[in-house]
Amino acid sequence: MSVRRLAKVQPATFAFSPKSLKQAKEWIARFPPGRQQSAVIALLWLVQKQEGWVPEPALRVVAQMLSMPVIRVLENVTFYTMFQLAPVGTCAHVGLCGTTPCMLRGANDLKALLEAKIGPRDHVSADGRFSWEEVECMGACVNAPMAAINDDYYEDLSPESLSAILDQFAAGKTPKPGSAIGRQGCAPECGPLTLTDPALYDGSRAKPIKALPGAAVKETAA
Repeated sequence: MSVRRLAKVQPATFAFSPKSLKQAKEWIARFPPGRQQSAVIALLWLVQKQEGWVPEPALRVVAQMLSMPVIRVLENVTFYTMFQLAPVGTCAHVGLCGTTPCMLRGANDLKALLEAKIGPRDHVSADGRFSWEEVECMGACVNAPMAAINDDYYEDLSPESLSAILDQFAAGKTPKPGSAIGRQGCAPECGPLTLTDPALYDGSRAKPIKALPGAAVKETAA
């Protein structure tokens, strides 16, 4: 795993918004007394949803709320790669998978497209609206190549489809996540090849259960 460090430029302070603070207190209340530190991941995620990334002053706020050392909060935020340690695009942040299945299916072409439309990876675009990074396998290998954009997966991508998705984000829209070619889940591109007969799973072939001799069968309303 590569070394993850906090951004060099940091804001002076951080404060939860009233809505985020209410959610944070709800998360903390889910744990018994003395176990509030277990909410650290949830609170860091609330920070990121509010700010778009996790600034250093937020670590001290979270540590104070959970009565834990700041170094422990830092250990969490630097270990989990879902946390952004520097500002990202305000409109869309793209996590492009570059692992072997996606690479074999055209991830390098997608990299070239992102470099052309957004700029170098790990940097925010000139207008501050877009950014992208290369990530490790996200478990959607069947639908390679794919990318996580903000909170959703976009799969079976091509340079053309990814470009269209970014254009929709730029226009203030939220493109429909999932397969760009209309694939059903992780089925083959030609469509499902198993369980194609509804009678196999709609219950029409189910047979009534015969009670054992002398056994009382209690009927219950569906």
